[in-house]
Amino acid sequence: MQQPRKEYEDIPGTTVFDADQCRKGYGINMFCMSLLKAPNREAFKKDEAGYLKQYNLTPGQTEAVLKRDWNGMLREGGNIYFTAKLAATDGLSFQQVAAMMTGSTQQEYADMMLKGGRSPNGNRSKSEWANKNG
Repeated sequence: MQQPRKEYEDIPGTTVFDADQCRKGYGINMFCMSLLKAPNREAFKKDEAGYLKQYNLTPGQTEAVLKRDWNGMLREGGNIYFTAKLAATDGLSFQQVAAMMTGSTQQEYADMMLKGGRSPNGNRSKSEWANKNG
């Protein structure tokens, strides 16, 4: 098993938005920021794939946006605060998107957060989990 390049890459379920992710996601983040303007939102809704072409996205980034793969957008360099602009364009709240990202319903997600969030037990290290579960 290859060791992570950065210590924080060992955190399960987490994509840290660092300088590398920032460079990787420049196009996807600029696309998301464009959605702050109503004419851009309208143009995107009319032809999503066509609109994305002006942002020089990778195929993976394009696919993640078109499929609304919220976790995929983060893995592809998207910043959660920027991708929230796309969610808002779709009429989704941040809570709805967070629930989708965790594989839960909006109510399950809200209940979990009201109870203090996800337990850190078993969620601290990918390598620790792999060693325990072989």
